[in-house]
Amino acid sequence: ISVRTVLCEGGVPQRPVVFVTRKKLVSAIQQKLFKLNSEPGWVTVYGMAGCGKSVLAAEAVRDHDLLEGCFPGGVHWVSVGKQDKSGLLMKLQNLCTRLDQDESFSQRLPLNIEEAKDRLRILMLRKHPRSLLILDDIWDPWVLKAFDNQCQILLTTRDKSVTDSVMGPKYVVPVESDLGKEKGLEILSLFVNMKKADLPEQAHNIIKQCQGSPLVVSLIGALLRDFPSRWEYYLRQLQNKQFKRIRKSSSYAYEALDEAMSISVEMLREDIKDYYTDLSIFQKDVKVPTKVLCILWDMETEEVEDILQEFVNKSLLFCDRNGNSFRYYLHDLQVDFLTEKNRDQLQDLHKKVITQFQRYYQPHTLSLDQEDCMYWYSFLTYHMASANMHKELCALMFALDWIKAKTEFAGPAHLIHEFVEYRHILDEKDCAVCENFQEFLSLNGHLLGRQPFPNIVQLGLCEPETSEVYQQAKLKAKQEVDNGMLYLEWINKKNIKNLSRLVVRPHTDAVYHACFSENGQRIASCGADKTLQVFKAETGEKLLEIRAHEDEVLCCAFSTDDRFIATCSVDKKVKIWDSMTGKLVHTYDEHSEQVNCCQFTNNSHHLLLATGSSDCFLKLWDLNRTECRNTMFGHTNSVNHCRFSPDDKLLASCSADGTLKFWDVKSANERKSINVKQFFLSSEEPQEEMEVMVKCCSWSSDGSRIMVAAKNKIFLFDIHTSGLLAEIHTGHHSTIQYCDFSPQNHLAVVALSQYCVELWNMDSCLKVADCRGHLSWVHCAMFSPDGTSFLTSSDDQTIRLWETKKVCENSAIVLKQEIDVAFQENEVMVLAVDNIRRLQLINGKTSQIDYLAEAQVSCCCLSPHLQYIAFGGNDGALEILELLNNRIFQSRDGHKNTVRHIQFTADGKTLISSADDSAIQVWNWQSEEYVSLQAHQETVKDFRLLPNSRLLSWSFDGTVKIWNVTTGKMEKDFVCHQDTVLSCDVSPDATKFSSTSADKTAKIWSFELLSPLHELKGHKGCVRCSVFSVDSTLLATGDDNGEIRIWNASNGELLHLCDPIFVNIHVEGTEEFVSNLGLIRDQPLKSFGINSDF
Repeated sequence: ISVRTVLCEGGVPQRPVVFVTRKKLVSAIQQKLFKLNSEPGWVTVYGMAGCGKSVLAAEAVRDHDLLEGCFPGGVHWVSVGKQDKSGLLMKLQNLCTRLDQDESFSQRLPLNIEEAKDRLRILMLRKHPRSLLILDDIWDPWVLKAFDNQCQILLTTRDKSVTDSVMGPKYVVPVESDLGKEKGLEILSLFVNMKKADLPEQAHNIIKQCQGSPLVVSLIGALLRDFPSRWEYYLRQLQNKQFKRIRKSSSYAYEALDEAMSISVEMLREDIKDYYTDLSIFQKDVKVPTKVLCILWDMETEEVEDILQEFVNKSLLFCDRNGNSFRYYLHDLQVDFLTEKNRDQLQDLHKKVITQFQRYYQPHTLSLDQEDCMYWYSFLTYHMASANMHKELCALMFALDWIKAKTEFAGPAHLIHEFVEYRHILDEKDCAVCENFQEFLSLNGHLLGRQPFPNIVQLGLCEPETSEVYQQAKLKAKQEVDNGMLYLEWINKKNIKNLSRLVVRPHTDAVYHACFSENGQRIASCGADKTLQVFKAETGEKLLEIRAHEDEVLCCAFSTDDRFIATCSVDKKVKIWDSMTGKLVHTYDEHSEQVNCCQFTNNSHHLLLATGSSDCFLKLWDLNRTECRNTMFGHTNSVNHCRFSPDDKLLASCSADGTLKFWDVKSANERKSINVKQFFLSSEEPQEEMEVMVKCCSWSSDGSRIMVAAKNKIFLFDIHTSGLLAEIHTGHHSTIQYCDFSPQNHLAVVALSQYCVELWNMDSCLKVADCRGHLSWVHCAMFSPDGTSFLTSSDDQTIRLWETKKVCENSAIVLKQEIDVAFQENEVMVLAVDNIRRLQLINGKTSQIDYLAEAQVSCCCLSPHLQYIAFGGNDGALEILELLNNRIFQSRDGHKNTVRHIQFTADGKTLISSADDSAIQVWNWQSEEYVSLQAHQETVKDFRLLPNSRLLSWSFDGTVKIWNVTTGKMEKDFVCHQDTVLSCDVSPDATKFSSTSADKTAKIWSFELLSPLHELKGHKGCVRCSVFSVDSTLLATGDDNGEIRIWNASNGELLHLCDPIFVNIHVEGTEEFVSNLGLIRDQPLKSFGINSDF
């Protein structure tokens, strides 16, 4: 007998008109049926309403091997449903009649359920041995007792606990409610008779909105078959939760989606229905810990778990077990159903959860070891806003304690998102305060998201004094100072402008590239950590993190329709990703060297991707094909960058061969070439010996001009004539890493290796702004699609967002590292050199600036009474400026090399200097007397003045020497280290000095002995600095690993090892290290000044 005949005789439903296979689930059911092995038992297929249980059960027995091997007696299908006793008796009578059609056992029907049960047992045992009984849609456990007569039974149900009351082996097969995107699209395509690829975007959104529910997809598909133009309408009904309008007559027991879900809720016991209503307040895709519901219901854990288990058993709730803890969640359709059904109660339900929370907790005291802390940190504000508790919401979000607690737990991105989401509520309270907190989070996000967590009170003290953040931080600082904490007040911050709107740190290594999505709402970034990151441009909230390649990712690009992101890497591969899900779409590996750049066309109608590689080739890729569409030959060295023209007719490419080339996109032929290299040639230098790397290019919005960057210059060319329109020189000390034309105007943004970003007016060729904030090379700078903002990415692992209008004009003057500071009574005076080599004298409190001499200054210092300043030059010259009358005194005998260190003696009459040579010069500038201290064999690292006209110097030759500066004689020579002596410090009691070295050791010396008192070992990096405590009993040392060690200066014993403290960034070719230390008087072990040098 054929399978079809057996199933037809047994009453098994036919396949639906539109049917797709779910092979894994069908196979799972069949495996459980095989396990029965001809013995009595139960196989339960359970899941929520509309997940396809019945179709799966029917499909599982549509198998010849299963029927022949396990159920040669056939299968018998009974549609049970929700029944009372009379209804169940009727079902049993009908079944007995079907099984005894020749009436050989009895000519009358059973009169009650017990008689029917006995009749069924005899019929199954004698007339239909080894047959399968299928009970579809079981609701109540008592119903199964009528069939509990040693049969082999397959049943479908929403309640997996229905078999608890019956005997025999039991097997369960859970059915997930999600068909999956592809299966869902397949069903819709069959209903509307279209290819999957031709389905409109609404089809994808319908599947996403209903999470692939078979019931919803089938209902909507059937409706679309009658009204094929209503895609948008039915999507809107689904989004607006208008379930009653998604109605269609079918073989399913309920015509509308809300009916199918409502019946399950109505069947709950009366004493737990309200608890299910309480679940209306929880959001989609959120797994709620048991502890949250314990607080909500004011119950013990066991009581709550018992109630929730009933919901889980009836497929009204889902449970995710993690060790001994349980987390519960609702299907999206269940959330929508509850929200719509209980809409009038929602505000009160949210208020209930807040009231209960406040009974148990203070918000900022939530502990990380609490099971429910993540939930409250994530959703407390949501419940407050939904409860219309605006006052409580503002009090919470405007509290520095909450900011600290939440950012320490989850980072700043979610908080920033909440400030944006609830801005309309917070502004009602105080829009200025809201702005204060949002700006604080945005600008300090890169610090608040790292470990060790920074002191948020100290960060708050750096805010403007009018800021609410500052006011709260100041109050807390005053309270904590009484307990021994130390805080620093930034006294001249009024004069410092912060230009960045948002700072994020999504990567753990250098960020090579970042770009906006076409709608400007998302940013993609990639870098040396081999990942692709996608986050919100407004808040920095992470959306995707993808381990994209096997090596560094060099470039990324959004497609014009924002559906895809392309990445390219040192691993020679190009990959295409779904920008919403992070799913890999294509991998291209036809380049033979690292791929440096990727760029999509500007028109999404026919999407193309261009890539450039170190193999000298450009390639064009059609996303509908698996192979390269065109390869463009012509460059003779690495292709660094490429950009399509605004109309997509041309592709521009930049190369290390010194040229800019233009390619016809349609034919892939070279159209023209511009030799950028020629603009760097001098008459005496042959062209073939000079290397010029053309780094990048950018088209003007009208496509008539193109900007090109090479070395430290920007060139602007006319596209039609190839003529040079402008040439901009950005400076001698950095190279251009990236450039981008604003899509709206004449501005261009330029990223430089000297840690800064510049804005230029390309019409006037004038610099508009100098934006600083990055701590290392800036690799990328790119405008948003509307030009109102731009982003930058750097080796310092951060991405910064800047508002184009906000960046400061005339901000080109920047201070260099060469400074000296004098503290006198209540005055702080700073002498500094700026980037155009001017000397500035700055009042630290008022920020008044006096511009002094202009020279090639390499170092500078102030005299003790602020009457004179001295400065040394790159040419070895020494000069002193009298501040009262601007009179200049020049040294007759300067150094031969760059001057590195200078210092006045206490009386101000003598200037001592050292340079990139082995001599120290003592210049009595009033008497014009000179003394040269010469004995070091290598460059002097630095020196220190001692009492009684003595001087301590240390050098790259590993020695420390004591000099008499009056006579010029060396009095003592200490051979301290086998490597460079990096620093020395003298104890306040003037009996000892310390030396630290590149040999990873530090030593303590007596001025009276030529051998060390103590050798301090244990550092794993160069020991770069040391300092004695005020009472001379302790010595602190710092090394290149950011480690600080505290030693007993009397016996050399290690007392304390401080954890590494440094800026968590990596800069190629450099390290992070402690370069300076300071111990606070009266608190010798409590505070250290740490610098990171690069």
